[in-house]
Amino acid sequence: MLVDGKPYRTIWPHPEDDGIVQIIDQRKLPFAFVIEDLTSVSDVATAIRDMHVRGAGLIGATAGWGMVFAEKEAGGDADRLRELGDELIATRPTAINLRWAVERQLAAIEKGIPARETAMTIADEDAEACRQIGLHGLPLIEGIAATKPGKPVNILTHCNAGWLAFVDHGSATAPIYAAHDAGIPVHVWVDETRPRNQGARLTAWELGQHGVPHTVIADNVGGHLMQHGQVDLVITGTDRTTHTGDVANKIGTYLKALAANDNGVPFYVALPSSTFDWETKDGVRDIPIEQRGGEEVREMEGVDEEGRVATVRILPEQSDAANFAFDVTPARLVTGLITERGVCDASEEGVKGLFPERL
Repeated sequence: MLVDGKPYRTIWPHPEDDGIVQIIDQRKLPFAFVIEDLTSVSDVATAIRDMHVRGAGLIGATAGWGMVFAEKEAGGDADRLRELGDELIATRPTAINLRWAVERQLAAIEKGIPARETAMTIADEDAEACRQIGLHGLPLIEGIAATKPGKPVNILTHCNAGWLAFVDHGSATAPIYAAHDAGIPVHVWVDETRPRNQGARLTAWELGQHGVPHTVIADNVGGHLMQHGQVDLVITGTDRTTHTGDVANKIGTYLKALAANDNGVPFYVALPSSTFDWETKDGVRDIPIEQRGGEEVREMEGVDEEGRVATVRILPEQSDAANFAFDVTPARLVTGLITERGVCDASEEGVKGLFPERL
C-alpha cells in the first residue's frame, strides 16, 4: 500500500543485509513514520509483545521472520530451536497466526527447507490472501451501492484490520480498498478504538493515505448510527476464528455485532485461512483472552500544542484499570466470513464448504 505515494509492505527483508528484517514501528503512527530494524529472536519477541507490529497476519509474518533468526541462533540444536519458537508463541496468546507461523517454520526446518524461504512464502501468501479477500468482498459493497445510486456505501469497521495489520491490503479493509479503486463511493466509520486507539491512529491514517473518505467516531457511537440508518455494512477483522464461526477480535467487537443484529445491519468478518483455529469449537469458552497492562487504559498519547508527542494520565491516580484486549462474538451474530476462497456462513458447515481438506 502507499505511504506518501510510495508502496510499502509492513515487513520486508533489508535490501542490503540478510541479517536484518525491517518493519514499520506502528507505535509511532500517525505522528511519525519510523522504520525499525530487527536482528534477533529477542528483537522480534519484543516487537510482537510490545506491539511495534500487531494484527493477525502481520504477527504471523513477523514470527516467520523470527524463526529465521531462531534457526541461526539455535545452530542446529532442535531443542533450542523449539525453545526459541515457544518464546515467540508466548508473546501474544490470542492471535492464532503466531503459533501457526512458528509451527509451520519448525515443520519446514525439520524437512530441510531454509527458514528464510518459508518466511518469504508466509509473507507473500498473506498479501495474496488479503488481495483475494478484497475481490470476494467487493460484490457485497457493489450490491449495496446498486440500491443507493450516487450515494456512498457507509461501512463501519472496528480497530485496525487494514494493511498495517497484515503484510499488505488488509482483511476488513481489502474490500473497501477494492471498492474505492473501482470507483464505488464509500465512506468508512472508524471506531477510535480504546484503549490503544488503533482505529483513530492506524485505520484513519492508512485510509487517508489511500484517499478513502472516513470519519473517526468514539467506540460507543456505532449503535446510534445503526439505529438511524447511517451504517450499511459492518466489516471487522479477527485475531482468531474457530472453524465453527466464533470470532475473537479487538475488545468491543461483540457489542458492535449485537447492535448490528438488533438493527438488521449485515455483520461480516474478513480473514485469511491462517487465522482459523481448526481445533477449538467453543470460542467464548476456550479462546484465551489476553489481558494487557492497565497503563494502556490509564494513559493516552497524543500531540501537544507545540507538536510534541506526549503521554498523559486520564484516570484518578488511585484508580485501578482492567485491560481485556479481545472479546468473542458468537457465530450466530456473524452474517458471513470473507476469506481468500470466498464468502461462507459462520458455521462449521460453511467453513468446511470452502476448506474441506481441513475438516
